[in-house]
Amino acid sequence: MQIIKKIGLFIFLIGLTVFTILPFIGEFKVTPATMDQIIREKGISSEFFIDRMQENVVGKQFQGMLSLSPKITQALEAANAQHRKNKEYKKIIYTGPHDLAATVGKGSGSGFIVENKGLMWFLTFGLGIIGALLFIVPNVVLLGQKGIKNNGIYHENATNRGWIAWLVFVFLVSFYLVLYFRSEFAVNWTYLVDPISEFLSGNPAGHWFVYGFMYCTVMTVMAVRMYIKYRHNMYQMVRTTSVLFFQIVFAFLIPEIMVRLQMPYYDFKNAFPLDYDFFFQWNLKSLLNSGGIGLFILVWGIVLTLVIVPVMVYFFGKRWYCSWVCGCGGLAETLGDPYRQHSSKSLFSWKVERWLVHGVLVFAVGMTMMTLYSFFTESGTVLGLKTQSVQNTYSLLIGAFFAGVIGTGFYPIFGNRVWCRFGCPLAAYLGFVQRFKSRFRITTNGGQCISCGNCSTYCEQGIDVRAYAQKGENIVRSSCVGCGICSAVCPRGVLKLENGPLKGRINPTEVLLGNDVDLMELVNNK
Repeated sequence: MQIIKKIGLFIFLIGLTVFTILPFIGEFKVTPATMDQIIREKGISSEFFIDRMQENVVGKQFQGMLSLSPKITQALEAANAQHRKNKEYKKIIYTGPHDLAATVGKGSGSGFIVENKGLMWFLTFGLGIIGALLFIVPNVVLLGQKGIKNNGIYHENATNRGWIAWLVFVFLVSFYLVLYFRSEFAVNWTYLVDPISEFLSGNPAGHWFVYGFMYCTVMTVMAVRMYIKYRHNMYQMVRTTSVLFFQIVFAFLIPEIMVRLQMPYYDFKNAFPLDYDFFFQWNLKSLLNSGGIGLFILVWGIVLTLVIVPVMVYFFGKRWYCSWVCGCGGLAETLGDPYRQHSSKSLFSWKVERWLVHGVLVFAVGMTMMTLYSFFTESGTVLGLKTQSVQNTYSLLIGAFFAGVIGTGFYPIFGNRVWCRFGCPLAAYLGFVQRFKSRFRITTNGGQCISCGNCSTYCEQGIDVRAYAQKGENIVRSSCVGCGICSAVCPRGVLKLENGPLKGRINPTEVLLGNDVDLMELVNNK
């Protein structure tokens, strides 16, 4: 079995290597026809830009985006500088240089990669999937015993912040930086999934389609790992299936098919304020101009946020969304599961968590109030602040860096729920309801606890579960997402996830901070 795992790892690394070098290779040649099409699509009226492109780009052969992208950026910046100097503001090109370079690159690709999309898909995604499965499936035999212990997670470089974990960290962060800030380097990736995108939506793939497809692929492969590791726990089997279903069907397939049917692209499971741009002017206008389906989406988004979310949290806790529906949670529970033990349980982290996640919620709500005020009054400023600037700041700092680069890229070092714990405004909203008005709690049987520490080790939200279990305390925390792993790894059946009456849900003792509580004093006081 170990030989099969090593073969699988070797195949996976081949696929990953090919995928990684694609942004730096390839052939690009911008034809006059391609240039004319881009000018029409982008509404470019700058003669200066067109002339610079004709002189330095059109008709020339470029090896990789590293040589093409700077030429486009230089032409764009020079043209905009000239138009600002001449006060020709209508001719300024507001498309970002990297987005424009991605558009030009997408329309001008040629050579082996473009002509052999199926083969290149196999050499990247195909080998990656095959290799990962060969590495994972032997665990059916190797992890044959019932019950989950630490399984050597602190003895492997991949799971103890060793050099392998740091390599994964560098790759994930680099991948997200490309997606958000240098999309032109994702052009060759888009060619690999063009046939799939054209089948679903009728359009060529963009870099966000690559991400959506990769997201679903990674979740599916890592879900196999979850099925094997937690196969003796039905709750984990059903929960994993649920997040897979909602991600693949609701977040990926349905929005793409809606585009083919000339409807707005929309993920029906996304709730505000996680879907922070739902109330942005461009989205509201797009929905209102889309007829009945747009109005339905608008009403559904409001009802989901104000009615469905709090009602469901009251009955089932925030776990119904964070651990059963949410795509962010789904990736954290599949790809991020090997790193869940890295979530800090310190008091300092808990304090940072409270201030940071609620701060993001306040930021999101304040930004949305500004947005709605600007929308209805047709004013671009609120109290001297430009609404667009506030939106751009949130999109960059929270939407891109926090949710994307840090939220997923930091899995191998800081645990799999960095975003959910410290940054997700929807998690903060759900947490308020769960803490004060929800039937959900985790009950404990202190008499059975042997203080093995598995529960605290595996808690992805940084909760010192053992401290509660030792005292037989109900666990009612705003941050708990009800993943149930603490219960799954407990060898004594101490922990149980329940939806019970509100009365007696919270034990009448002080807030538990693990080692800060004197157990002997607590017993004597009773």
